[in-house]
Amino acid sequence: MLTDLFDENAVRDLDAKFAGTCQREAFYIPQHGDEDQAYFVGNSLGLQPHAARAAVDDVMFKWQTEAVEGHFNGPTQWLTYHRLVRDQLAALVGALPHEVVAMNTLTVNLHLLMASFYQPVEGRAAILVEKGAFPTDTYAVRSQIEFHGFDASLNLIEVEPDENGWFPTEHIVAAIREHGSQLALVLWPGVQYRTGQVFDMAAIAAAAHEVGAMVGFDCAHSVGNVPMNLHDSDADFAVWCHYKYVNSGPGAVAGAFVHDRHASNPSLPRLAGWWGNRQDVRFLMGPQFEPSNGAEGWQLSNPPVLALAPLRASLELFSSVGIEALRDYSRSMTDYLFTLIDTHFSDHLESVTPRDFKERGCQVSVRILAGRAKGRELFEYLQSRGVLGDWREPDVIRISPAPLYNTHMDILKLARVLREWCDGQG
Repeated sequence: MLTDLFDENAVRDLDAKFAGTCQREAFYIPQHGDEDQAYFVGNSLGLQPHAARAAVDDVMFKWQTEAVEGHFNGPTQWLTYHRLVRDQLAALVGALPHEVVAMNTLTVNLHLLMASFYQPVEGRAAILVEKGAFPTDTYAVRSQIEFHGFDASLNLIEVEPDENGWFPTEHIVAAIREHGSQLALVLWPGVQYRTGQVFDMAAIAAAAHEVGAMVGFDCAHSVGNVPMNLHDSDADFAVWCHYKYVNSGPGAVAGAFVHDRHASNPSLPRLAGWWGNRQDVRFLMGPQFEPSNGAEGWQLSNPPVLALAPLRASLELFSSVGIEALRDYSRSMTDYLFTLIDTHFSDHLESVTPRDFKERGCQVSVRILAGRAKGRELFEYLQSRGVLGDWREPDVIRISPAPLYNTHMDILKLARVLREWCDGQG
């Protein structure tokens, strides 16, 4: 690590070590005045790859010149367009190709998969989540419990965090075992959205299956952030979005995983749509639903081709670098940020993100010791100086150096602005 944390030349040398990993030149960087913005909001909306526009333009040209025949012509035909991202997506999330599909949006996929994997009965109707889960997960599980005729106040079990706001694996496992006889489903994040804590999905899945419950993961803050091994984790299902670290645009098409053991289970209930029907019989227009093998069998409608095009462009970048190399770069940047906080800003800031690298990704969440009002003041000061993080109520600023395009120099810019603000506090 650097001797002088504010030595610009040393920081540039540190970036140079990762020149083959960071793909900053492949992205549009928002500007602040005549300088690049220090953009740390990849955990909310990733930046636009240069290649995304060309990918969309290709679809537009095909539509212009081929119209309906675009469904059937050439290697980028729309009939199978979703499969153009399948193998790279499977590699990114650690799955077999037929276990993943890009479709819908995250919460739609969550409801579709809970229709299959949440099958409550009297006495075993509970869903276990973390206290303070991302709102969409809370809304979804409450509505599913009530849709099935059960009382959410009795059947939504929320695991409390420890005094740091974290959820140690042993506490999660203990809660699953404590409530095991009641549980129909455990729904847990891969990464906690507020603190950035990374979870041991395999341990959670094993505990859930031990008590006879299904298990699913919301991986919205995991995919493109940390290496994932969904197949080996033994999760029954997972869902995620692609507009954060996977840089596929606002409202981008989402992703879903269904474990291989469920790939062709005829007894598994599901909400069916015609694009989930086997391709070889789909256009026979028959009345009988015959699901495609694997996650594709949960599709409802035609692939959203225009929305899938930017995902193709982004996944090419991930494939060219590899998630493990990005993870190494991410560690270097977050180590640098933590060292800056500890060395220069500990009188003003505290991290609410675990320090153990195995328990964190690229997000570092901080709280201002002087309270919420000062926290908002700092957040707005950072914005005014071209440093963009994001605010999460009641008092957290999230800083997420995305390794595909952020640099140690971005973090140095953040540190300089932090020093200005802290010096002004007296």
